[in-house]
Amino acid sequence: TIPMAEVDRAVLDGDEAGFFRVHLERGRDRILGATLVSAHAGETISEVTLAMTRRLGLATLAGVIHPYPTEAEAIRKAADEYNRGRLTPTVKRVLGWLLAARRRL
Repeated sequence: TIPMAEVDRAVLDGDEAGFFRVHLERGRDRILGATLVSAHAGETISEVTLAMTRRLGLATLAGVIHPYPTEAEAIRKAADEYNRGRLTPTVKRVLGWLLAARRRL
């Protein structure tokens, strides 16, 4: 759940009430639905609807470039949160080692 108070466009517009929540199939990156409660929800929810109809997951939406600042930032934040949750301790250790090795080059 991403509170709209964490979305820069909502803060700039003074529309900090509300939230964005994506409902995923358990254990899969498949969007089953979404709840968007905000002053400009209708302008943002279409991206999630498109992702659902084309069977795109949150991991894919994380790579979409959005204009800044817009309320679509809530989608990116939710996707980033999802991707962070996919990192297991082993993957984190391996990535840390690889990045440290790369810095030494």
